[in-house]
Amino acid sequence: MIGRALVECLKLMNKVYVHPTSSSKDNIAGFIALIQQKPTESHASSSHPNRPETPSYLLAWVPESSLGEAYDTYVKVDLAGDDSTPRQKYLVPPLPTTTTYKDPIGLYSFAVPLSEIYSLLVRPPSLGWWFGSLVINTRAGDGFPALFFHDDECESTILQKKKKVKESFDPFSTEGSLFWGGDEILRWLRRYAEVQRSAVDRNVYLINPSDEDQLSFGRPVSHGDRSISAKAQPEAAAASKQPETPDANMDPFMKTLKETRWKVLEQLSKITTFTRRTANEIADNPRIPPQVRRLMKNPEIQTLQDEFDSARVYLARWAMSVAEQSDKERNARIWTAQDMLEMENSSVGDFEILELETGNLGLQERRRVLQLPEWEGFFDQTSGRLQITVEEVKERIFHGGLDPNDGVRKEAWLFLLEVYPWDSSREDRQALMNSKRDEYIRLKAGWWERMVEGNSTSEQFDHWKEQKNRIEKDVHRTDRTIPLFAGEDIPHPDPDSPFAETGTNVHLEQMKDMLLTYNEFNPDLGYVQGMSDLLAPIYAVMQDDAVAFWAFVGFMDRMEHNFLRDQSGMRGQLLALDNLVQLMDPQLYLHLQSADSTNFFFFFRMLLVWYKREFDWSDVLRLWETLWTDYYSSSFHLFIALAILEKHRDVIMDHLKHFDEVLKYINELSNTMDLVPILTRAESLFKRFERSVQAIDKKDNFPAAPTAHQRRPGNSQDSSSKGKSPQQAAIGSSSGISGPSTLQNAVNADKPKVISPELRELLRKDIPWRRQPSS
Repeated sequence: MIGRALVECLKLMNKVYVHPTSSSKDNIAGFIALIQQKPTESHASSSHPNRPETPSYLLAWVPESSLGEAYDTYVKVDLAGDDSTPRQKYLVPPLPTTTTYKDPIGLYSFAVPLSEIYSLLVRPPSLGWWFGSLVINTRAGDGFPALFFHDDECESTILQKKKKVKESFDPFSTEGSLFWGGDEILRWLRRYAEVQRSAVDRNVYLINPSDEDQLSFGRPVSHGDRSISAKAQPEAAAASKQPETPDANMDPFMKTLKETRWKVLEQLSKITTFTRRTANEIADNPRIPPQVRRLMKNPEIQTLQDEFDSARVYLARWAMSVAEQSDKERNARIWTAQDMLEMENSSVGDFEILELETGNLGLQERRRVLQLPEWEGFFDQTSGRLQITVEEVKERIFHGGLDPNDGVRKEAWLFLLEVYPWDSSREDRQALMNSKRDEYIRLKAGWWERMVEGNSTSEQFDHWKEQKNRIEKDVHRTDRTIPLFAGEDIPHPDPDSPFAETGTNVHLEQMKDMLLTYNEFNPDLGYVQGMSDLLAPIYAVMQDDAVAFWAFVGFMDRMEHNFLRDQSGMRGQLLALDNLVQLMDPQLYLHLQSADSTNFFFFFRMLLVWYKREFDWSDVLRLWETLWTDYYSSSFHLFIALAILEKHRDVIMDHLKHFDEVLKYINELSNTMDLVPILTRAESLFKRFERSVQAIDKKDNFPAAPTAHQRRPGNSQDSSSKGKSPQQAAIGSSSGISGPSTLQNAVNADKPKVISPELRELLRKDIPWRRQPSS
């Protein structure tokens, strides 16, 4: 026991409870305190005698009911904060010091020396009335009762939240999550001890860890960044990627989950017009070409269909549109793989086929990451208006990316997603966000009144119930390996939900509300499977539902094309990719054609949700902000696809001979690819593409080449080919389907060849179908 001399109370927080039972009436209110006493030999750590100790600091908890006359002093310390200058000392009676907790939960105080605390298990609070908690684990292996932070009752925490909002319009903690009492405890401890967040369990914080402790929790100690600085501000700490351990933040079961496909939905999306039976009927339809029927029955295709309803719809529509694609060929001749090969082998001249070795293109030098101070320097400090050109900002983001740890993404993403106009002032942006918050509340109230308060017709209620169920299914399986979305630590608000027994967490509930609100905002489109994948990273960065919602709206303005009822958006992108591969790598295209793979269906998932399943979490954030810049093209994601193909072209051409082999190989690339080399390669490919189009336009279809180079499929000696250019003689196909008739070929041979409209679209930076940003 400590002597009776008074000790100094450095920090203190009220309304921290012990919950002895599940009944709230048994909760015990108390104070958590950081206490300083004079060092004594008895407090030296026996387990680590050679380590510099801090025996004069104790973390304590004491029930309110046991304080007596000291209660008023405790309240003063709680409300004093860090603003008193000079800081006033507050002396309180000593508390019993212990390194174990063997007494039953009751009205007993405890005080644990910081030198004897091994770790803290910290569970952040849910939004609203749910409570965060903290559990102390000692070096002796004992755990103390969980302390629950009733922040809505703690006056000092309430004042701190208001202060943060007033000063910076940011109610979040330094860790990027919603500020709560536990953040303040960690801030206290960092002043007097080394606090390191575990790389294995992001809810565990090690106190004064040894090298062995760090190795036990999966983080190397050879790097300088040992502690979590109070200035660090990751927007999604659980999602941040440690350079030395790329998978450190990944759930231990991630390796297994990478191999696991999504479960089959019980019913198709409302937007689809084909049922599973329709797809099966197409597969058995004798009028469908045999290669298409084989494709429809392929097990890998069946698996991919089960992942996304829209994939099944696309495949069915693609199978039924073979004739339409042939019609398109009859109307215009485009540059084909055969044309490009003949041009490469001809003596046409100076059309340069660039090497793809990125090291020779001078693009391997990585730009430095754009950090918050540099970002803030782009804007006038008085007005908050951008002082450099938008293109300069986008170039920095495209080549360097945004710092994942300092909060710059919270600002920059709102510009990239057109929530904020680039020419706005700081005052404009504040007014705009206030208006958007009001609008979000109004939209949310619209569906809330219909669903919860019963202000709807039976038809409306059934529709929204169906949408809600579909959203809930998808949200509960979206990014659950990311700690922000992991676990079910609160009761489910809907007792009729299929997840009522397993529970939920506050971030999942926020996601559901935002997707239902988007359903209200865009009723023509509604909710489509895959949208939850697009929302999750945005919410993880913003962690403010209103702000995240409008950022998601901005993202969906460009992605809505992927979710159209007729699948025209996805079909158009895959057709553009088809044309792009023909132009850029004709040999690879002809190989894919021989493998019945020029439908490019194996890229459907990647394009639908912008590679969300292909890269790890931190790389997805980096990729998306790169694509949002539209620095080279608003279709740069297709050059990412081309870069992936080019990187693996040798394997594909040497070893993959059939569609199912290609599909399986591409699908298994998920979470095995490094993003930066692919971005570098994609940039090289775009520049090569741009020069190729310019060269073709400049040459105006090229002069005729010697007839020795002329080829005609199936009739290389045909006298009708003599005297014609290889482009006129070459008859190719823009898809993997059989081409037009011989008579039509002859007609087409005389038509001037052009760069297809799909390819010219790839040079555009704007998005034709994008909504105009609201002001």
